[in-house]
Amino acid sequence: MQREPIAFVGTSDLSGHFRGKSFPAADLPAKLRRGVGLAPTNLFISAFGPIHSTPFGNQGEVFLIPDPDTRVHVPFDGTAAEHFFIGNIETSAGAAWSFCPRTVLARALERLGRETGLRLLATFEQEFTYSGAAADPWLPYGLDTYRRQGFYGETLLAALRQARVVPDSFLGEFGRRQYEVTTKPAIGMRSADEAVITRELAQAVAFRFGERVSFTPLPEPAGTSSGTHIHFSFLQGDDQPALYAENEPWQIAPVGRRFIAGILAHLPALCALTAPSVVSYYRMRPNRWAPLKTDVGTLDRGASLRICPIVGDDPLQRARQCNVEYRVADATASPYLALAGMVQAGLAGIRDALDVDAQAARPLPASLSAALDALEADAWGLDVLGGELLEGYLAFKRAEIASLDGLDEAEICRRYAEVY
Repeated sequence: MQREPIAFVGTSDLSGHFRGKSFPAADLPAKLRRGVGLAPTNLFISAFGPIHSTPFGNQGEVFLIPDPDTRVHVPFDGTAAEHFFIGNIETSAGAAWSFCPRTVLARALERLGRETGLRLLATFEQEFTYSGAAADPWLPYGLDTYRRQGFYGETLLAALRQARVVPDSFLGEFGRRQYEVTTKPAIGMRSADEAVITRELAQAVAFRFGERVSFTPLPEPAGTSSGTHIHFSFLQGDDQPALYAENEPWQIAPVGRRFIAGILAHLPALCALTAPSVVSYYRMRPNRWAPLKTDVGTLDRGASLRICPIVGDDPLQRARQCNVEYRVADATASPYLALAGMVQAGLAGIRDALDVDAQAARPLPASLSAALDALEADAWGLDVLGGELLEGYLAFKRAEIASLDGLDEAEICRRYAEVY
């Protein structure tokens, strides 16, 4: 029986899901020019499927244009290949659509370069559970935990390399059936693209094994939480590291400390973009090794921002290792919105010359509702999203909260685990 290859183009939308449309791969040259048509409301499909809130109704048309640099083509024996692109959403006039998550990040990165001359270097450290591994006995970080996943990890790393994403590690984590995959840092937009590609290939490989993975922040109320930690640093000039300064506090250059100060200053509002689900706040509770307040610490895995370790005595290698880990994030967030929020918060700190030592530690929001209130109250949110998207995002996420009204925590955890 003959088959015709199909390709897919999508974006990580307001719910953090990768959604779009497929088309005959033979039509790719035309799709690279014109894209595929979308109803603007498609961006407002909820995490669970129904459309609860949209500013567009059934009106309008936008176009999802594949970015050829994001092409993923990974063959699998006995089944169709994974063939997809990440796209930008444009208007019918060919202009960037202000609601497009990738456009939101592009605007933030352009501003970072224009105002500071810096380029962001980042990677997403992603934790998940894999149903194909035996849950018992519980042996956190044990070699046996690695054995239990069989060929899954090796297949995933091979798929990532085929997709031009460079793996850094794959390991058994603290929880039952919990694993972590990390990739080498990438510049700017590519770092968020690779976060999306990694999630999709993690799901794709599990599917080929007859299993699934879940990136939910918390699979059950008493379970082990999964975060998506974002490591970042900066490059300047001819790709030279710009975050490290040997004789400065934390060995972080002044521009980096002001960037950190901006994140701390806007962190309650930023939570609404980087921890944007009801279950996100079940993770950020005591004794879960998750952040609880707006703080920064050296080698502290409970802090919101962790200054990561540097080893060796070669100055250039030390500078290249220097990075900061943002820990108030999980996989219910769109990587584009999460990174855009961090960049715009850090830029505010640079622009206002904020002092990191003057940022008093405050409790993080205890719920998604509180985080959304903080986002609405912080004028910085307009810089990140713009007025129309900010209004739509607040309504979208409040509708998500309302859709879970009356359910207990166990059922809420189950629902998020099912769709993430």
